[in-house]
Amino acid sequence: MTYLLLLLWAVLVTSIEQQSYDPSGCSSSTVNPWSRYTCNNGSQIPCQAFLVYRANYRFRTILNISGLFGAETDRVLKLNNLRSDSETLELDMEVIVPIHCSCSGEFYHATVMYVVHEPVPFSEIACGVFEGLVKSSVIVEENVSQKNSSHVGSELRVPVKCACPGNDSLISSGINYFLTYPFKSGDEMDKLAMKFGVPLTDVWRANHLNYQSTVFPNTTALVPLKEEPVIATSSFDPSPPVPGFVPTAAVEKSTDRANITKLYIAGSVAGILLIIFGVISCGLYVKALNQLKARKYQSSSYGINSGVSYLSPQTSTPNSCLSPDLLVGIKYSPYKYSIQDLKRATCDFSEDSKIGCCRWLYRGCIDNTEVMIRQLTLEEARWVIDAYARINHINILNLLGICYGERGKTSDSQSFLVFESPGNGCLRDCLTRPQTSLHWDMRKHIAFDIATGLHYLHHCITPPYANVTISSDNVFITADWRAKLGIIGGNDTDCSLSWTSKRSEKAGIYAFGLVLLELILGKAMNDDYTINGKKLRDSLEFLGGGASSNDVYEGGCFEQLRGFIDPSLKDGCPITEALCFVVLAKACVEDDPPHRPSMNDIIKVLARMV
Repeated sequence: MTYLLLLLWAVLVTSIEQQSYDPSGCSSSTVNPWSRYTCNNGSQIPCQAFLVYRANYRFRTILNISGLFGAETDRVLKLNNLRSDSETLELDMEVIVPIHCSCSGEFYHATVMYVVHEPVPFSEIACGVFEGLVKSSVIVEENVSQKNSSHVGSELRVPVKCACPGNDSLISSGINYFLTYPFKSGDEMDKLAMKFGVPLTDVWRANHLNYQSTVFPNTTALVPLKEEPVIATSSFDPSPPVPGFVPTAAVEKSTDRANITKLYIAGSVAGILLIIFGVISCGLYVKALNQLKARKYQSSSYGINSGVSYLSPQTSTPNSCLSPDLLVGIKYSPYKYSIQDLKRATCDFSEDSKIGCCRWLYRGCIDNTEVMIRQLTLEEARWVIDAYARINHINILNLLGICYGERGKTSDSQSFLVFESPGNGCLRDCLTRPQTSLHWDMRKHIAFDIATGLHYLHHCITPPYANVTISSDNVFITADWRAKLGIIGGNDTDCSLSWTSKRSEKAGIYAFGLVLLELILGKAMNDDYTINGKKLRDSLEFLGGGASSNDVYEGGCFEQLRGFIDPSLKDGCPITEALCFVVLAKACVEDDPPHRPSMNDIIKVLARMV
């Protein structure tokens, strides 16, 4: 009898469950039976389905989002209770999109034809453009001739994940639609169920999951719906209501429970005392360490013999227990690659693999991961590794490993450093590529990221790297349009950071001001630092000093500002923010270094804008 009941339950669950959840991310090259939603029940009838898409820098209006999926704009507006198809949406705002889902072969899909606007790998199209609604391995299968990357102007066939309630049990239970939901960091199944007002058990069964299952970002789940979807705007508190009275009946506590409680209290007190003792020991250790360093740096400067650069000899605050140099004794040891690994990754360091912004920088692929490879002497490589032993910041490029050249480990032998490869290359390339359009919000965040990285190097490192000279060549842009400083070393001034103890941080702030001007102009600065044939000072005189008071009062300053900024920004750039941006850049490139702002001042200004 028990066996029959279990068998009956299995049959019922199977009839309700629709698809299996795929825990592998959208960038995964692994192909498994759950990479798509199957339609092996023989149903060939297409259906109405839905998906959720989040507004991002590329697609931030209903018009653009509807165009991406070939949906009717009016329908999308109605589903999301919006009025304007051209209104700029808040970043990460969830938009419900109707799609036409059909069964072809073994899988459901909603085919989208996507025209490539910039040369990016399939993983970026799957995870960046389509936000995990399709896996990169599936795009590869559907576009075999394109291999693992795409060319500008090429048209890709993108089968977006969807499903139909094909079996009779689902239809009889009132399930009429499925919605494909892409998980992001922080999402959970119970939150998803509450968001659409669906019983959690129904969502579990639709995805072959249970209460013990874990979901991951960059994956998708199906939401079974009886009616067309509406995202709930009010939060739901699953906790029971607090009663209006407190029971007065006495409750007896067992002796065992009382003893356990006393044991917990004693353990907690002992733990707190140990923590206090550890913090005091930490403070004494770091204080002694900093005093030792201060004496050392006062007697000699720290540098390398190759003449590439020097580190600024400044000491940290001796009163700080949580010094950033707390782990200075731990040796930094990057991963060691073989020269064969790098040759395979770069097609034997071919010309095609060179990155335009730096002639000794190569692009390659190691273990399905895009990397940048920098050729250096052994002494230069040691300097970069020593720098990274003190650095860990989200706005600074990650060093992945090193490879010693074929001529051994002598000081003049060639070595190679392997860095992460942000998806959009260096900032100079982004500004000069005609197919790349940096929106105003992107440019503000890029400027803020650069300033944050510089502030970290100026104030959070022991010793501080006070004079960091940057340019649009060594600022790299990630796939989600955030900036990272590239500490990649070498003697080439076009792609390295120049650090010296002979000048203050003001020289680095001057270079930062030039990058700000490039962001507002939308093009790279000339080698002679001229703008449209004018010297830098003459180009900025309309902000004050060169223009008459009548010009300013009559709006001449704003008119000249509109002619100064990148024409592609058009009305997408508020004139007041543009003015603030240019005034900040002008202050950074003042001829007299003491008149330039500090990194603290710059961070405060940009933080208000982003």
